[in-house]
Amino acid sequence: MHLASPQTHASLLLVSPSDGDGAIGRRAMDGARKWLRRLVWMLAALGTAAVNCSSGSDALLHRSCFPEDFIFGSATSAYQVEGAVREDGRGPSIWDVFTHRQPGKIDDRSNGDVAVDFYHRYKEDLRLVKEMGLDAFRFSIAWSRIFPNGKGEINRKGIRYYNNLIDEILSNGPRSPACCSRTPGLLPFVTIFHWDTPQSLEDEYGGFLSPSIVDDFRDFAEVCFREFGDRVKHWATFNEPDTFSTRGYATGGFAPGRCSPWEEGKCSFGDSGSEPYIVGHHILLAHAAAVKLYREKYQDSQQGGIGITLTPVWAVPLTHSESDVEAASRALDFMFGWFMDPLAHGEYPMSMRSLVGDRLPEFTNEQAEVLRRSFDFVGINYYTGSYVQAAPPSDRLSYTTDSRAAFAGERNGIPLGPLAPMKDFYIYPEGLRELLLYIKNKYNDPAIFVTENGVCQINNSSLTLEEALADDLRVYYYHGHLVQLLEAIR
Repeated sequence: MHLASPQTHASLLLVSPSDGDGAIGRRAMDGARKWLRRLVWMLAALGTAAVNCSSGSDALLHRSCFPEDFIFGSATSAYQVEGAVREDGRGPSIWDVFTHRQPGKIDDRSNGDVAVDFYHRYKEDLRLVKEMGLDAFRFSIAWSRIFPNGKGEINRKGIRYYNNLIDEILSNGPRSPACCSRTPGLLPFVTIFHWDTPQSLEDEYGGFLSPSIVDDFRDFAEVCFREFGDRVKHWATFNEPDTFSTRGYATGGFAPGRCSPWEEGKCSFGDSGSEPYIVGHHILLAHAAAVKLYREKYQDSQQGGIGITLTPVWAVPLTHSESDVEAASRALDFMFGWFMDPLAHGEYPMSMRSLVGDRLPEFTNEQAEVLRRSFDFVGINYYTGSYVQAAPPSDRLSYTTDSRAAFAGERNGIPLGPLAPMKDFYIYPEGLRELLLYIKNKYNDPAIFVTENGVCQINNSSLTLEEALADDLRVYYYHGHLVQLLEAIR
């Protein structure tokens, strides 16, 4: 298993207190920090427990079970943690508008106006990351904090904030003696786009529905490379483009809240049968443009790596029938191959081309050439698995039914794994190992970072601190996934 960066030859597991869809409201502020302190204790306990690096469920894991240069880290995203949405020149993003205009689409009607106030409290939070003994910190850059209008004049206060943040990340060390001893401090992993399109570009030309976004994203990325690339050596262009494309444009549950009117999101505008594919297409072109720029202008001097982060659900055939096995393969094509095949081969999976037809955009020969091999690593966000069975074609055209694959959490009344406190979130650690081996075998053993992994919890303000810190579900979740990760490495 090649879990490695070309620059660091190290694998990575990043965890976050706002796993999955995550809480973003003010009520989550102290809860996230309590969780961090809980994990500090957990990692300290790992240092004193008897080591048992077996692959069984009773394994007592320790850093020494993993390769010497293995990297443990924590992950965040700008809108979910920063807050300060109207401070220091930041312009509105589609998430600001979405959460205020359609608050009912957020379970607790919260928003990111304050979030966990990371914008003001990042030094405190990074101290906690240091106390945990972690090696890396992943964050995203808010496009509208750099370009309040999406393009044009640069907001120097935004540049100053991220410079200060990166410097603070690098100053929080030294890292674990077992890892990354090259320099003190944490390793910054930076995501350029985590779903927060500047609202001005959404208003001007429809955001990622327009090819105009490609040049504007490339220009935004170049500012990031130029201003921060002397210290940032791990760049991801996009986080979970499949999630952004489907939940934002097929089901309408995420910003900008577009879908066909008969979808669950009951959107007043959108087309679930075409828009997700248009958005995904423009994301791929924007990714390729940014990577081409980085490689031609910055990579040699800055000595960094660049990739993209994808988030498939591991698909398990419901039965051993040929139809269900093929359905599971199609499901992976529509989640993962949708982006990975163009990056590896310059074209969409055959299953998508066949089932979606002319609703799926095509790449020109020139675009395909720029896309091929446009990554130094692939980031994987793995959370859950699902049973999959064959489904008949639908009368209504939508990304949600185009794959002709239906997801299910149970087989003969037996769940795939324990159900977390979130709809259809079954804890299935084995899926992480299967996914990593699938990528290794199908895509010529690319360098992989596990950039997110974790389980959500319901906010319960009635719990005492002691009760809240008895977080056995997360202990169970992380232990199981670390065991399976070790199996994949072996």
